[in-house]
Amino acid sequence: MDKQRKMRVGLVYGGKSGEHEVSLSTAFAVMNAFDFDKYEMIPFFITQAGEWRVGSLMNAPFADKEQLKLLDAKGGTVQAMDMLFRSLDRSAGTAAESVIDVMFPLIHGTNGEDGTIQGLFEMANVPYVGAGVLASAVGMDKAFMKLVFADAGLPQVQYVHFIGAEWNRDQEQILRQTEEELGYPCFIKPANLGSSVGISKARNRAELIAAIELALQYDRKVIIEEFVDAREVEVSVLGNDEPQASVTGEIISSNEFYDYKAKYIDGKSGMQIPAELDAELAASIREMAVRAYRAIDGSGLSRVDFFVRRSDSQVFINEVNTMPGFTPYSMYPLMWKETGKPYQQLLDDLIELALNRYAAKQKLHYVNV
Repeated sequence: MDKQRKMRVGLVYGGKSGEHEVSLSTAFAVMNAFDFDKYEMIPFFITQAGEWRVGSLMNAPFADKEQLKLLDAKGGTVQAMDMLFRSLDRSAGTAAESVIDVMFPLIHGTNGEDGTIQGLFEMANVPYVGAGVLASAVGMDKAFMKLVFADAGLPQVQYVHFIGAEWNRDQEQILRQTEEELGYPCFIKPANLGSSVGISKARNRAELIAAIELALQYDRKVIIEEFVDAREVEVSVLGNDEPQASVTGEIISSNEFYDYKAKYIDGKSGMQIPAELDAELAASIREMAVRAYRAIDGSGLSRVDFFVRRSDSQVFINEVNTMPGFTPYSMYPLMWKETGKPYQQLLDDLIELALNRYAAKQKLHYVNV
């Protein structure tokens, strides 16, 4: 990078995900927290229809969130992709004004944290913040995630999973397996979706069937988990090859479970940071968070979620979220703030981690030499 100019960040937000509006809130918060004495920014907005729009170079944040959508639609996706792929030319001189130093994807859920946009950045050979293709894909697919966690020896609740074709072929066998191995109540989830959309709690067979049908509206794969009466405890992880864990935090849900309404709509859910846990138990959870992060080959950031059973404090890992909510009021940055790392420093660290990961990858050989 030319030392005479600021670092240029491509901020990518919006998207076709059900968490489109959440992404806009995250992007607005990040944009306003960046130190524009050190960075300049190019906004990339993806509409809910999947069209890319690119804005002009920014040296100050937008005044309000609605401006995030009001980017020039001329050229649309073609113009945005042209700008992205022109970043392939990282030579000094004539192309310096077109180079994006690092992409910062802030799309939650589908196409944002499932490895797809990460694959685009890999093809463009552009540094980017966050997990790579594999870690993102595994972190999005709850069924594969559980297989990876099991291999790492991390404790989990009992579960079954299947695809829609299996459900259509043998519903009775799936229902019987669920009842015998998990019992009621149980939780039914689309395997690949964020923000607790499509998740239901079933207390009997009729509710189970309805919940499976609902989940299959959102994904071809469904996962069903046993119910445990538990506290929901989370840990923020930051780093590449030497990840670090924040203090623990606890979600106090306003709903029967922490679904989309409890997260984003009713505003009644609370947070306890740090969580009120025995010091030894908290240390164990933080160690498991780092182990889970390494198990999926995480990089940049993730939030790792756990259940702590109320009866005996047994810990079960729930999931890894590779692009967690990232406003200053979200759990991920709040846990780091309590640990001693403020929001703006967190952004600086994520940029540095992205560039370090990219630099290390450029040293690898992809052909015989």
